[in-house]
Amino acid sequence: MDIVEIIKAIILGMVEGLTEFAPVSSTGHMIIVDDMWLKSQEFLGKYAANTFKVVIQLGSILAVVVVFKDRFIDLLGLRGRHRDGKPRLKLMQVIVGLIPAGVLGVLFEDYIDEHLFSTATVLIGLVLGALLMIVADWFAQKTTPKAQTVDQITYKQALIVGLVQCLSLWPGFSRSGSTISGGVLVGMSHRAAADFTFIMAVPIMMGASVLSLLKNWQYFTIDALPFFTAGFISAFLFALISIRFFLKLINQIRLVPFAVYRIVLALVIYIVYF
Repeated sequence: MDIVEIIKAIILGMVEGLTEFAPVSSTGHMIIVDDMWLKSQEFLGKYAANTFKVVIQLGSILAVVVVFKDRFIDLLGLRGRHRDGKPRLKLMQVIVGLIPAGVLGVLFEDYIDEHLFSTATVLIGLVLGALLMIVADWFAQKTTPKAQTVDQITYKQALIVGLVQCLSLWPGFSRSGSTISGGVLVGMSHRAAADFTFIMAVPIMMGASVLSLLKNWQYFTIDALPFFTAGFISAFLFALISIRFFLKLINQIRLVPFAVYRIVLALVIYIVYF
């Protein structure tokens, strides 16, 4: 594998890391960038290239673990009981939020890989996801959030957010875009919904990555290892930057600017690509 292909892996890792936790669809951006310019399928093969786009998320997952390490220590009960009497997010609430998309992801993974990893389907997801985000922000202007922090989330809210997260199985819809929008629509603040989104992302992205690796193991060769390694490191570093930046901004700018970006991007790509 030559240096040009390694640079392509770094670029894809950068795209993944910068967009994974912004509500703009990291998978959609990787598919567009790869289909239009980088063409990883030409030297990796279709199934290895699609798996790379899933497995590279492990780098972003590691960045979430680093940023939210104290929260995960609490969820796993490694710090001991808190005695201040304040409500705290529970591991079972995270599990409740994971079940819907987890079940559908396992059932329809083959169909998604075969039919939905294309620029055309991503454009549809970008626009529909943007409309959901605009509706969520409109709703937020009319109401006061019941859950200002992630520790105030109820089981019902967690379940509904989990159901809305199923929309993100369509490439381009965006996991963070759908879950933050869903959270806002059920009474969470933008920051509470974002925190819950990032916490849920770790097990569901890890599960999707491991499942994809196991199913497509035969398509990997030792020659592809540098490509995957470079993409992983790049995704981790850029995700570390983007998570901290996004969490500082989300309560201030909310979702509409990201929705406008998605619609403009979809329009530009449609004109250029089609």
